[in-house]
Amino acid sequence: MSEPRVLLVDDEEEMRHSTAQALGLFGLEVDTFSSAELVLELIGYSFSGVVVSDIRMPGMDGMTLLQRIREVDAEIPVILVTGHGDVQLAVKAMREGVYDFLEKPFTAQHLAAIARRAMDRRSLVLENRRLRAVAGKRDDIEARLPGRTQAMVDLRYRLRAIGATDADTLIIGETGVGKEVVARALHDISARADRPLIAINCAALPENLIESELFGHEAGAFPGALRPRYGKFEHGRGGTILLDEIGSMPFDLQAKFLRVLQERVITRLGSNEPVPLDVRFIATSKVDLEAEVAVGRFRADLLYRLNVATLHVPSLAQRKADIPLLFLQLVREAAARYMRNDIEVPPELMTEIAERSWPGNVRELRNAADRLVLGLDPKPEETSAPAERQRLADKVAAYERGIIASALAAHGGSLRPVYEQLGISRKTLYEKMQRYGLDKKLPVTDGDYAA
Repeated sequence: MSEPRVLLVDDEEEMRHSTAQALGLFGLEVDTFSSAELVLELIGYSFSGVVVSDIRMPGMDGMTLLQRIREVDAEIPVILVTGHGDVQLAVKAMREGVYDFLEKPFTAQHLAAIARRAMDRRSLVLENRRLRAVAGKRDDIEARLPGRTQAMVDLRYRLRAIGATDADTLIIGETGVGKEVVARALHDISARADRPLIAINCAALPENLIESELFGHEAGAFPGALRPRYGKFEHGRGGTILLDEIGSMPFDLQAKFLRVLQERVITRLGSNEPVPLDVRFIATSKVDLEAEVAVGRFRADLLYRLNVATLHVPSLAQRKADIPLLFLQLVREAAARYMRNDIEVPPELMTEIAERSWPGNVRELRNAADRLVLGLDPKPEETSAPAERQRLADKVAAYERGIIASALAAHGGSLRPVYEQLGISRKTLYEKMQRYGLDKKLPVTDGDYAA
């Protein structure tokens, strides 16, 4: 935890300088800022200090700063200062959660005393959070989602703003970026934290039992249903349902799920009795659901109903500056997990790690950290060769698809001249068209002609 500090905000340079000097004489560490916007960059869930801000400033004023800080963490102490004897403003600030309110002129001793009490209170808050973390209830978002880039700052800000609500949320991101980590963090900072989080992998549900798995069934609903059974939705009552890779949900099931979202009721198979459902839904997707809607694989009404709030989790390519810090944290976690001594990461290796491409994102970076702790090469040769072969295979496949698509377009979708021109059998042409998603009846886009 960082040393507790006072973040002092005042647009008047002389007032800012004199107040900081006076607080310093009382043993307080002070950082000064001329605008409120600069302070928000330093505020986080683990911030251990106190914010002292003038109310009337150009740009973002003190009341707005108070609101923004409370959206990040409502328990960060904020002390507001005004030179105007505005009783109504003070009352409004108190209602909105300000720690204390001072009127100019004030003595440095008075402000220092208030700041120390605020720091003591903040210290207790952080200690309680630490104890809950030790007990298994982690709630430090920055520890789970580390990073200093603006993309991660924005993600944590939006996560905290959304987390305290009951809004259904859609989490978008590439494979391995940590979408489930974000989902669990949302659950843990919500009012439902003490209720279950039920994770459902939409891509892994057995097709013949998918409705029974989600909605449950009554005895005799289908052959083999010997006794009633709760579905996963009912198991999550009062808590959160995480639908992992919702883009994989079968199209015919999407309509039934849309009704659940809208009405918050379910009906078990073999029953006509509606069951009320008090849950929050969080869904993740690695594919662009709007594109899936465009090609008819995902319902537009379900997408619009689901993404009341959307969180975009950045890839490592979008936050390269975070890679060294993140890798060091993953190494420390791996060392603790494997009960190894702290590992020193050589500077030359850290440079390579920072410059390397990580298509598998945090998951791949974590694997590299694990290999380092276990004494293995974090970038083994055997893993790079298959990746190169895969990329080459993708290029060859794209070239072949382009050739076939161009031939189909040239011959107006007639297959005989196509397979004769390409020197392949009719069966082979059919197989390749199926593999590449080509249809002689569909128009060919410009992209299909690319070699």
